[in-house]
Amino acid sequence: SVSILIFNTSRQCFVVVKQFRPAVYMCEVERHHPEVFQNQDKESFSHLKDPIPAVVGVTYELCAGIVDKPELSLEEIACGEVLEECGYRVPVTELRRITSYRSGVGVTGSRQTLFYAEVTDQMRTGEGGGQPEEGEMIEVVEIPLEDALKFAYDETFPKTMGVIFSFTWFQNNIAPKLPKT
Repeated sequence: SVSILIFNTSRQCFVVVKQFRPAVYMCEVERHHPEVFQNQDKESFSHLKDPIPAVVGVTYELCAGIVDKPELSLEEIACGEVLEECGYRVPVTELRRITSYRSGVGVTGSRQTLFYAEVTDQMRTGEGGGQPEEGEMIEVVEIPLEDALKFAYDETFPKTMGVIFSFTWFQNNIAPKLPKT
């Protein structure tokens, strides 16, 4: 897969996505209603007396996507995801590769490549939001630069490790070169 740390230079903010993840939701159901999984009873699951709100399955994530088009480069796939999920048209030449790493090592062991892209308000050509016909319900969220590290380490915002790592990478590699205001 690919993921992209997006920084909007016009507004000095990060652009991330917020979306419902069934696996996260099911972990919360198991935590609050372990009896459902102990009994392996589909009836009890469909009749939870105290249902858990869907919002507990929502996470903040970097824009990302699977590598499922062999005819495209990782960079081309990343640019397509930025447009589809966040609405910004980024030229392939404007992507910076940060690193590749293994994610989901306990389950899938997949390889993810992380890119960095700077965007401006003028590069926004659509609303983003993903592809609803594929079951995607993505909300585009902006995190102001001055709040980024606080957000990254605030456990009340459920987020992926990619968000924490990339915000820290930005602080170490990009922020020192930004013009002082």
